[in-house]
Amino acid sequence: MEYNTAARRPAQLEAFGRLLDVLDRLRAECPWDRKQTLESLRHLTIEETYELSDAIIRHDLPDLKKELGDVMLHLTFYAKIASEQGAFDIADALNAQCEKLIFRHPHIYGDVKAEDEETVKRNWEQLKLQEKGNSSVLGGVPSSLPALVKAMRIQEKARGAGFDWEQPEQVWEKVQEELSEFGAEFSGLPATEINQERAAAEFGDLLFSLINFARHAGINPEEALERTNRKFIHRFQYLETQAAQDGHQLHELTLAQMDVYWEQAKRLPGGNSERTQ
Repeated sequence: MEYNTAARRPAQLEAFGRLLDVLDRLRAECPWDRKQTLESLRHLTIEETYELSDAIIRHDLPDLKKELGDVMLHLTFYAKIASEQGAFDIADALNAQCEKLIFRHPHIYGDVKAEDEETVKRNWEQLKLQEKGNSSVLGGVPSSLPALVKAMRIQEKARGAGFDWEQPEQVWEKVQEELSEFGAEFSGLPATEINQERAAAEFGDLLFSLINFARHAGINPEEALERTNRKFIHRFQYLETQAAQDGHQLHELTLAQMDVYWEQAKRLPGGNSERTQ
């Protein structure tokens, strides 16, 4: 079913108004809701955001609808608390967002020409610098981002400023170079003599270059790793279940015996899919 956005606008506005009304009442009458602060909601919002991300990766649209509602509640809750403090309300936040979008899309709302995605991104980053008064292109990357996501954002912003490899082949050569340097830290050395600090630094360089190559290849490294995580979980849980059904304790099995179950999991329908649980 496709929605006609224009025709649905009154229903959308009514639903958003209903959420605001419900939240107003909960804030006034519910002991838990009344007790919440910006700080107390923060960790819950992070959890909800990860649940939303999970639904997206699984392409579970019914769950996505639910998680979007949860995140929307949190966003309106923050605005509600801010309005109680006399700072701003949800209308202020939404209007500010609209103004920002208009300002950062001069090719739509102005006379700037941008015929491709790269030009749009480059203009976007330049306008952000004007808007925030940042002295660095990388100043807008949140310090609290997970390291893998942060690396991706750093590279994207550097690209927006024109600092990037010209060809994917060059990035792959850099990956090979970093892999060689990482391997050199272990070559011919017993574990007790490995310089952990240098090895960790080289491993970080290798990861950064791999993320860079993934970006050039059109792969989101965070999503790719999460899919592999799910695939591993699916196969390992099959291993656990089948071993138990065969009367084995997992810790009693040899690695070779475990590998038999692992290969079975890979051959099952959906065995290579992270969506099969």
